[in-house]
Amino acid sequence: MTEKQPDGGRTAGAERTTDFVEALARGVRVLECFTFDQAESQRGRMTLTEVGKLTNLTRGTARRLLLTLKEMHYVDSDGKFFWLTPRVLRLAEGFRMPIGLGDRTLALLQGLTRTINESASIAILEGDSVVYIERVEVRRIYSSRIVNGTRLPAACSSIGRVLLASLPPEQLDNWLESYPLEQMTTKTIVDPAKFREELARIRAQGYAIIDEELELGIRSIAVPIGTSFGRVVAAMNASTSIARHSVEDLQKIFLPELLRTAEELSRSMDW
Repeated sequence: MTEKQPDGGRTAGAERTTDFVEALARGVRVLECFTFDQAESQRGRMTLTEVGKLTNLTRGTARRLLLTLKEMHYVDSDGKFFWLTPRVLRLAEGFRMPIGLGDRTLALLQGLTRTINESASIAILEGDSVVYIERVEVRRIYSSRIVNGTRLPAACSSIGRVLLASLPPEQLDNWLESYPLEQMTTKTIVDPAKFREELARIRAQGYAIIDEELELGIRSIAVPIGTSFGRVVAAMNASTSIARHSVEDLQKIFLPELLRTAEELSRSMDW
């Protein structure tokens, strides 16, 4: 499964303004290249050349940015490789704590995972992707490569479809105009009319099921997480192998547990 790359944090149809600071954007791109997917081969360690290639920056610019980040204690280096330091976790906590992502949320996800014996996640919509913000993985011989911060295509993920189905009509129209539907497997819905029909069905039933549309052999089910005012702000899913569970299992076994956990999460998360 290939992780989606960030679109710079801009929303559909957004344009750069005269206030855009290119130097800052370059620094952020350098930090973002140390993601799980990009740096996995070196276990989070990257050379100056690798950073320059991933960010499309010259060697000199990449070097200055890395040394600046090193001076600020966001990266460290042994002279050949660079890697992130624990200081970057402060940035993550700056997002997690205000919305209530903490021990309570983790405990609820862990409880869900123990009950259904499958991995469970919470994610939000950002551009054409969903971004995972909390995940509990079930230990198996072959586990997924999804971690907090992973980005996957919204259109063909169960979480993404739940979130897209919750958008106001005009906002959904803008999204579909900005992001073409991408064919991930032979089962992926890429026809816009059929996609809209699927979103309408999801909106009516309150959950989404993806059956091998994102990755062959994998199916998942997702439900929305809303505020006390009824606004959907995130979604939660559970995924499984087609060899372990049928679509009917997702509806009869997973769905009641997901709905119960989502209701508790809605009360505990400060959106």
